[in-house]
Amino acid sequence: MRKNTRKIYYGNVAVGGQEQITVQSMTNTDTRDAKRTINQIKKLEEVGCDIIRVAVLDMDAAKKISEIKENINIPLIADIHFDYRLAIESVKNGVDGLRINPGNIGSEDRVEEVVRACKEYNVPIRIGVNSGSISDDYIKKFNGVNEDSMVASAYDHVKILEKMNFEDIVLSLKATDINLTVNSYKKMSKMVNYPLHVGITEAGTEWNGTIKSSIGIGALLLMGIGDTIRVSLTGDPIQEVKVGKQILRNLGLLKDKIEIISCPTCGRTQIDLINLTKRVEERIEHINKPIKVAIMGCAVNGPGEARDADLGVAGGKGCGLIFKKGKIIKKVSEGSLLDELVKEIDKI
Repeated sequence: MRKNTRKIYYGNVAVGGQEQITVQSMTNTDTRDAKRTINQIKKLEEVGCDIIRVAVLDMDAAKKISEIKENINIPLIADIHFDYRLAIESVKNGVDGLRINPGNIGSEDRVEEVVRACKEYNVPIRIGVNSGSISDDYIKKFNGVNEDSMVASAYDHVKILEKMNFEDIVLSLKATDINLTVNSYKKMSKMVNYPLHVGITEAGTEWNGTIKSSIGIGALLLMGIGDTIRVSLTGDPIQEVKVGKQILRNLGLLKDKIEIISCPTCGRTQIDLINLTKRVEERIEHINKPIKVAIMGCAVNGPGEARDADLGVAGGKGCGLIFKKGKIIKKVSEGSLLDELVKEIDKI
């Protein structure tokens, strides 16, 4: 059962409560180059990115927020470190959210200036705590970087904002270690009711980072913890969004595409099932139907084991059976399997 957290809005996209879990990413362009940044965001929109974040390194980048906002369709978050003026300028230029740590942008009066601007423009603040940036004070007090120091750091930042009567808060407590991440979120989730942005920070390359993120994010979502996610990969941010969406689909938390199930193949397989499955994936990627399609290598794993699939293929020798809810509807040659399967999908 998913925790019912406080609902906030990034623009017109809700995060928290029982709203759809959103997938975020971050551009890797220079934000000052508005054209390149806009182009990348549009590509991310095409693969289903719900919310996008940009790095705001200086005032020039903050001033580009308005131009970027005018040319994209999803909420925009400004990532700010150290300089409170960049946060205020980003808010004035129409950003939909801030990612800051109130403790590292200056004195309390400066934090108050940022909060005042956020209240005026209805802009939420995400407090982002990472395992690699826990201050020495917390490390000494809690004997290292652990869930206690992570949670204490985040909670003290929360109290700064609550003291200023600001509650449009999102929290993240990301670590590079899966266990530390999961334990930190579990502890924080019991202490506050703010929406949680979950992910494994600096997870690695597409291969390793996808596996690491899927385990960590998946574990938390299965516990009902998490309202928005970001898969952090060293690579093209498009892959972050694709992996994030697929994590939600595989957990049954997003039903917007065709789910493919396929057997691992064995000595009974007498068709080129591996290639067929890849080709099916490519052909149906654009189809938005919440149905299940099974690509199976033989009659053993076909209509029997995959009877719950809406449609399926069971391979034979140079041919295959197409079945629907476990019932065989036609037998076709191997070369025609793909086209015939797609025809049946179109009928649904």
